[in-house]
Amino acid sequence: MNPSTPNPWDERFAGPEYKYGTEPNAFLREQAARFASPAAVLVPGDGEGRNGVWLARQGHAVTSVDYSAQGLQKTRALAERFSVAVHTVLADLSEWAPQPAAFDAVVSVFVHLPASFRAAAHRRLAAGLRPGGWWVLEAFHPAQLAFDSGGPKDPAMLYTPERLDADFDGLLEPVLRWHGEVELAEGPGHQGRAHVTRWVGRRL
Repeated sequence: MNPSTPNPWDERFAGPEYKYGTEPNAFLREQAARFASPAAVLVPGDGEGRNGVWLARQGHAVTSVDYSAQGLQKTRALAERFSVAVHTVLADLSEWAPQPAAFDAVVSVFVHLPASFRAAAHRRLAAGLRPGGWWVLEAFHPAQLAFDSGGPKDPAMLYTPERLDADFDGLLEPVLRWHGEVELAEGPGHQGRAHVTRWVGRRL
């Protein structure tokens, strides 16, 4: 991170409202039953903390990592509102790596990384899983470019199941691979019909 360069995510999260709401992602809510309780859960790109805080409310030990200090400040405020603890880490996912085999689950919700380092970052994060640990991901599919409900406009930053298979080859066993249309209602940032990819894997 270059401190002299304005951070667009700080600007996005600067207002009092929560850009993507304070409720957890619906797919995460469905998939979290896979996690042993309590689990050590890593939430990279957690933004303003809606998913990390919800996981903490379920009794998990949560580490939320984000590039935005503003987002992490709102994560801590949201955790305080619900009287739970979330460990926050300000870091750039282009270079940050967790301790190896330190987590039972990684939750990646609409974390769209540039193609220049996406696969390497995914592999670093997946190496933070213990054997048998879970990776749960929802992200926009390239077909999302036909919708105006959110997401990057660069097709290289949109995910297909096949792209994720390649990223995690030899590290994670795919358990669920799907893409299709869903209805999003996640704060002002994600609203309406969308085309998403959902991918769940387990650490080999």
